[in-house]
Amino acid sequence: MSDQSSLGPLPAEFVEDALYGLDGLLIDEIVTVDPAENLVRVRMPVHEGLPITNTQKVHPERHPRHVSGGLMVHMTGVVAFVHFYFIMGLRHRDGWTGYGVRMKEARFHALADMSAPLILECRSTDRPRVRSKFLQRYEFRFTQGEKLVYEGDQTAIWMKV
Repeated sequence: MSDQSSLGPLPAEFVEDALYGLDGLLIDEIVTVDPAENLVRVRMPVHEGLPITNTQKVHPERHPRHVSGGLMVHMTGVVAFVHFYFIMGLRHRDGWTGYGVRMKEARFHALADMSAPLILECRSTDRPRVRSKFLQRYEFRFTQGEKLVYEGDQTAIWMKV
């Protein structure tokens, strides 16, 4: 059995340490932190004011309002930072930072509409450490209700600078 917890609303100390402000984090809840499974899940509310989404030229049949694919790629970095903070225990305030370095796969399965929040899942699958750097490989699954909307296989580097 894994040691799993839900933290609920974003802790203030996490928000202070994050690489983005609240307008860039775009999440409102830490749903799951499971160190044994190397897994985190967060909740992302959806609304018409989301970045990029808010500039869509909407047509009800040909181009319905949806969470932009570009924004979903950004959200992989946000949920990876949640993993960095809560699973790896690293802190930006202590000199750690990170960047995405490779997208091995990005699959958009369905449009994420404005009907319900997204659950963003991030699982680390590999973490070699080289001196003061971690090369972290992640699997991402973003769902809206029972619907899978995005899957990714990406790598980030976390380093102390």
